[in-house]
Amino acid sequence: MKKLLFLSFLSFISLWGCAEDNKSEPSGVKPGTGTNLGEYQLVWSDEFNYSGLPDNKKWSYDTDGNASGWGNNEAQFYTSARLKNSEVKDGNLYINAIKEDFEGKKYTSARLVTRSKGDWLYGKVEVRAKLPDGRGMWPAIWMLPTDWIYGGWPASGEIDIMENVGYDPFVILASAHTQAYNHVKGTQKSGKLTVNDCYTEFHNYILEWEANEYRVYIDDKLIFTFQNEKTGFQVWPFDKRFHLLLNVAVGGNWGGAKGIDDSIFPRSMVVDYVRVYQKK
Repeated sequence: MKKLLFLSFLSFISLWGCAEDNKSEPSGVKPGTGTNLGEYQLVWSDEFNYSGLPDNKKWSYDTDGNASGWGNNEAQFYTSARLKNSEVKDGNLYINAIKEDFEGKKYTSARLVTRSKGDWLYGKVEVRAKLPDGRGMWPAIWMLPTDWIYGGWPASGEIDIMENVGYDPFVILASAHTQAYNHVKGTQKSGKLTVNDCYTEFHNYILEWEANEYRVYIDDKLIFTFQNEKTGFQVWPFDKRFHLLLNVAVGGNWGGAKGIDDSIFPRSMVVDYVRVYQKK
């Protein structure tokens, strides 16, 4: 009897492990979201089932703002194709923030972008990730315009799918930035949710973007809706192509508002997969 129970237990563990490790594209309802994918088709993805640097056919690196602190007085130097800061291993992407002297900065990290390799107008973006904790951390999953048709920031828009600052633990924000609504004016629109295990467990950070509105979810919970008021690009510049960004900032006007705890490093945002869908 004990042997049978033990074998049954092993069978259960084996099946559970296979379910956890299986990243094959599901049909019908997507696990973890409760969202029916019947109206969507997969158009772009990275499952990170390889090792080394991120796939250069899908990802590039933003570095141009290093000298200026990215307009936010950020403390890190974003590197390009440096394995210490952006590495794919064990089925995941690791974006690593490290305390080290590098190019005149005290910290390094990476800012990955899909620009010109993944650009979309409308659709569903899903990023499954586990976030870095600690005072001074500022991870983000977000989107910027590819073509900047309406002018520089914020006129052409910004979609923040996920932001968290380490001094405000577990609080996830989703925001919209436009000419009419942005944080410089103090008029930005946002939603937030407390996720008590966001640093220890993976969660799905999801954007559903349509012509009349976009919605942001964490797993199957809606946390933010931004609507097209149909008054022009000043409110709704989201009728042009956008691309995806993944990064871990250190410090900055918001992320470093209560300082940086140097004892926490290194810290990583771990990404299980990125999937982009569009309606059939």
